[in-house]
Amino acid sequence: MYEEDVDFEVLIGKTIKEIKVFPGELLFITDDGKYLMKHNQCCCESVYLEDICGDLNDLIGSKVVTAKVTSNSDKPPLDDDDSFTWTFYDLTTIHGAVTFRWYGSSNGYYSEEVDFYRIIDDEEAQ
Repeated sequence: MYEEDVDFEVLIGKTIKEIKVFPGELLFITDDGKYLMKHNQCCCESVYLEDICGDLNDLIGSKVVTAKVTSNSDKPPLDDDDSFTWTFYDLTTIHGAVTFRWYGSSNGYYSEEVDFYRIIDDEEAQ
């Protein structure tokens, strides 16, 4: 099993069957496979899921209509962060919308972003 880096927008048109929330990770199980949202920790940064706005059940069982990513650097939760980024991952179906809000901070030299991967099973890779 390995991970292929893909754009978040790849979820458009897919039906989400289940979303599993783990510390620092979200696993999206779709009719087309599995996708993982996480941050690969390096050194001098911190990236975490600040909150989920909306009802995850609104995403289950319907095709994703929109999947978009936006970010900004407005007002960090702590004033002592040298560099910071808020990243918003928005998913919409006909039943509703959910926003996953991530916060990343660093000394300015490391990634503050979240990565999105398609999980490829060994059988699929052959």
